[in-house]
Amino acid sequence: MPALSIPPSLRRLAGSPWSDVALAVVTAVAQSAPLLFAHSDSGRPWHWWGYVVAVGASLPLALRRRAPAAVLLVCSVFSGLYDLAAPVAQQPLWYGVLIALYGMASVSPPRVRIPVFLVMCAVGLATVGSPDTATRGIVLYVAAYALGRASAGFRAEAAVLAERAARLARDRRMDEERAAERERARIARDMHDVLAHSISLMVVQAEAGPVVLDTDPVRASAAFGAIAGTGRDALDQLRSMLAVLRDDEDDGKDDRKHGGQGGGKDGYGPRAPRLTIHDLPALARQVAGAGLEVSCTAEGEPRPMPADGDTAAYRIVQEALTNVVKHAGADRVEVRLRWRDDGLEIRVVDDGRGDGRGAGRDLPSGGNGLTGLRERAAACGGSATAGPREDRLPGFEVRARLPLAAPEAEAGAMA
Repeated sequence: MPALSIPPSLRRLAGSPWSDVALAVVTAVAQSAPLLFAHSDSGRPWHWWGYVVAVGASLPLALRRRAPAAVLLVCSVFSGLYDLAAPVAQQPLWYGVLIALYGMASVSPPRVRIPVFLVMCAVGLATVGSPDTATRGIVLYVAAYALGRASAGFRAEAAVLAERAARLARDRRMDEERAAERERARIARDMHDVLAHSISLMVVQAEAGPVVLDTDPVRASAAFGAIAGTGRDALDQLRSMLAVLRDDEDDGKDDRKHGGQGGGKDGYGPRAPRLTIHDLPALARQVAGAGLEVSCTAEGEPRPMPADGDTAAYRIVQEALTNVVKHAGADRVEVRLRWRDDGLEIRVVDDGRGDGRGAGRDLPSGGNGLTGLRERAAACGGSATAGPREDRLPGFEVRARLPLAAPEAEAGAMA
């Protein structure tokens, strides 16, 4: 059965002072009904005091939210004075007293409601002569008090649920913001890698082209063709990345419309094509177009890797090759992949000048490129270092170790 939906306008009206005024008027009419529609046995009209008491025991309900204990006291006093005059009609129930008791029990603190309730029960037992009447009165008082406490419990529970829902909504927004920040950082790293790598190759080719333009026109033409191809590839990748940034706001709107699930597989809309280890041969050929001899070898049986680790491996090799082209002055560079049971080892070794300064194995703190290598490896649970070659030959070496996929993910990939 669907839950009952109360219109917001009715909820606002129920919580306004006008609802208490309406309740007081309705209770006054109901309390005066025996005087208005019944006749005395003696044929005489009812005493005016009965009307005063019926109204006096009802109208104070208009202030029951502001002073619940005082309203209950006034209603109880008026109802107790009903029999001072005669003739008056017999009252079936004092509705005003019961409603006031309900209101006090639902909003007053224990130090107020408990003593007042006990005093009411004691006064009722002491002033009512008939045991049956006294029993009925106590039962009604207990029922009104219990309903008031139940109402307070419902409100408290609703407040807790509302606060919990608000907290979950805040946490969800914070998670979405953190995820968006991570995504922007990823895109920034990718843009750095694409620009640094492509522009470095273009600069090398542009410098080499004029040198051989007169002596070797074929090689010069190949250099200019490599510049154009590298530039087109960089533009394609940048367009894909910028499309993600441009559509980020629209993706957020779609997330809100569909309960937080975006259009992409990971909840953040479309993504640029993901470059992986399988794209390393094409990368090696691209770098080789800059006049550098590049070899790419692999040892061991390839194993499944997490998506972020797969991309990190490509970007680490790309950044290492970019640094070789820009700074090493090398003739040859080797990309060595070694698959082990617990991870993938990556080594990019060149025969260039190296830094000539660092005997340590940690990445230098300066420069976004090498720092980016370390951050990429650490982001997927791996590590990266750079320094002189381990075989002590001239040159520089970048080393990285990335973890493989978890056993359950590997089993899923093989299924």
